[in-house]
Amino acid sequence: MSERVILVGVETDESKYNYLESMHELAGLTKTAHGEIVFSLTQKRPRVDRQTIIGKGKVEELAQLVDAHEADLVIFNHALSPRQSQTIEAQVGVPVIDRIQLILDIFAQRARSKEGKLQVELAQLDYLLPRLVGQGQSLSRLGGGIGTRGPGETKLETDRRHIRRRISAIKKELKEVEAHRERNRQKRQQSSIFQMGLIGYTNAGKSTILNLLTNADTYSEDQLFATLDPLTKRWHLPQGMETTITDTVGFIQDLPTQLVDAFQSTLEESKGMDLLLHIVDASAEDRQQQEKTVIELLKELEMDDIPMLTIYNKADRIDEFSFAPTLFPSVLISAKTNKGKDLLAEAIKREIMNLLEPYLVTLNADEGQALNEMKRETLVLSERFDEEKEQYIVRGFAKKKSLWIRRMDDELDD
Repeated sequence: MSERVILVGVETDESKYNYLESMHELAGLTKTAHGEIVFSLTQKRPRVDRQTIIGKGKVEELAQLVDAHEADLVIFNHALSPRQSQTIEAQVGVPVIDRIQLILDIFAQRARSKEGKLQVELAQLDYLLPRLVGQGQSLSRLGGGIGTRGPGETKLETDRRHIRRRISAIKKELKEVEAHRERNRQKRQQSSIFQMGLIGYTNAGKSTILNLLTNADTYSEDQLFATLDPLTKRWHLPQGMETTITDTVGFIQDLPTQLVDAFQSTLEESKGMDLLLHIVDASAEDRQQQEKTVIELLKELEMDDIPMLTIYNKADRIDEFSFAPTLFPSVLISAKTNKGKDLLAEAIKREIMNLLEPYLVTLNADEGQALNEMKRETLVLSERFDEEKEQYIVRGFAKKKSLWIRRMDDELDD
């Protein structure tokens, strides 16, 4: 059964420009976590109250609203300090969480891989540790019983010791998982395969586009954070060239520091890419704010130097003729149509041609195997058979280090 939730947000001088979008996003996050919103309490003030975010009078009003709407939970659109959450909770009589805890809860629901689950648990424990004071709560929901206590040791000290020990164990496990992922990434980089990474604001349609191109059958719902674990699939361009596409976790406004750190390796999957495919929901009211969020996070992750194609998705929800893109190069598509697939494939092909080196190579008639490899590893634009010389003349584009570029150079030297 879904919990009845009251949302709380304060519009300050600092947050007034993206306040409405942020509250709208909080509502989306709550629905994704299967919460039923029964009321939204909003307030304008120059800055948040240091003790309760909303001030004494508003806390009393919140307590009355909790009773009136029979709410089970209060979610603040602000990071709460341990003291703030305890103070508010004592007065309203129901659990009080903040935006970060809500996102962690969704991440915990979505994690599928071993690494994803470990990263969620690490972020949860890091967040919980300073909030243990006075809670005296059992940690069974976060990873098992605590075990026997030493003589004279308080439950709080035991809980802290258990959490620190678990954090160390998770970090050790994550290092091993990351080392394995790094080896796989290096193998892909050493190969001549062209690699693309799907990035974008959460719920922009990344998984839908991955499914459109690769028939990957990934989870793609109209929800925030539908994808959590990175997934890499092969995709062949219509010309035959083999590429890989990696889907990643969605970006979000004010992504909490704990989550940037905890999911660094998830996002790092895109660091070694040849091309980023930036998916944008063309129908989103706050589209430009979402674009700005993604661009700023790419800078933070030192990924802003990777070539990028912006794919404006959900064209079926807007008037295509009045749409004006703000990022370039870009293409406008609907991932729900076959026409969208063709437009996207053509736009990706154009970008690949801009990034690769042109080649002109001749192959002997008995080098059929090499021709097949060339079609798989490079973007072949034309091939013709010269019957007089009994040779294939092939034009296309390939990576600089490619065998076919070296072969062309050798032919020119000869």
